[in-house]
Amino acid sequence: MKILPVMVGSIQIGGGAPVRIQSMTKCRTENSKAVIKEIKQLEKVNCEIIRIAIPNHTAVKSIPKIKDKIKIPLVADIHFDYKLALESMKLGADKIRINPGNIGADYKVKEIIKAARDKKIPIRVGVNAGSISKTILAKYKNPNVQAILESIKQNLKIFEREDYHNIVLSAKTANPKETIEVYQKLAELYPYPLHIGVTEAGLPFEGAIRNTTALAILLNQGIGDTIRVSLTGPSILEVKAAQEILSSLGKRKFGPTLISCPTCGRCEVDLIKIASQVNKKLASITEPIKVAVMGCVVNGPGEAKTADYGIACGKKSGVIFKHGNIVKKCREQDLVSELFRLIKGS
Repeated sequence: MKILPVMVGSIQIGGGAPVRIQSMTKCRTENSKAVIKEIKQLEKVNCEIIRIAIPNHTAVKSIPKIKDKIKIPLVADIHFDYKLALESMKLGADKIRINPGNIGADYKVKEIIKAARDKKIPIRVGVNAGSISKTILAKYKNPNVQAILESIKQNLKIFEREDYHNIVLSAKTANPKETIEVYQKLAELYPYPLHIGVTEAGLPFEGAIRNTTALAILLNQGIGDTIRVSLTGPSILEVKAAQEILSSLGKRKFGPTLISCPTCGRCEVDLIKIASQVNKKLASITEPIKVAVMGCVVNGPGEAKTADYGIACGKKSGVIFKHGNIVKKCREQDLVSELFRLIKGS
């Protein structure tokens, strides 16, 4: 199915655009200085869209201050009070996220649609397992895939009646398998861009794995136009995890890729230390190069040769490769500095 394009500020979602990466600020929106600081950090690591919580009218008033200091599009996340959505759009939000099911009467949703149409602002229609109507829950007994899909269908009726299609859909669950099932069905049913992710995924280690379990499958099937890797942790980790997922699938490229072996009893250097040092230094490089750090002669030389740059270690020493050719042999303690002398001198 052809996906409709949606513009969020200057960023296109769907319609053949790259899969976009977004995150959500972790600090209170009323503290505009803290929000701006967090967003600027996210801009540095190439976050493309940022969402902020708008729980009250004090938070809404921060929107102009935040917009004035950032470069990426700003999404206002609204629940319950439709007037917060209207005020957010009036004050400069580039997109709003609502769950029509908790906004209330149809006239309130219509007011939001009218304002969004006038300002050419897209609406993300979001449903998750924790925000399904009591009627639908009573029918299905629990917030399963069928319940979520019916909730989406009901919520979209008013948008269809109003002939409003500037929409992004999301229907997240905390269960990766259910998330996959929901989005596969949504991709069959609707032409709207899909915002995909696993909600309430957990702390960074477990959360990244749970998100990857679902997102990798969906993205590899061509499903998903924008992603957030939700983590109970710093927002910058969400962006980096999303980039790693997209890079690993060949969907996009974001700076260097480090590959390193897991080490074993054959390794005769402190490979974990070497790999950590290389990874830290790669943070200052923006080119999409591939760097290999390998610990022994079994796979080391072969893997290092296939990278743009590589280290293959031996006994308290190693050789440095550039595009498959050995450049020099070094002592263990000099490997990292010599590798980066080569990279930065190229």
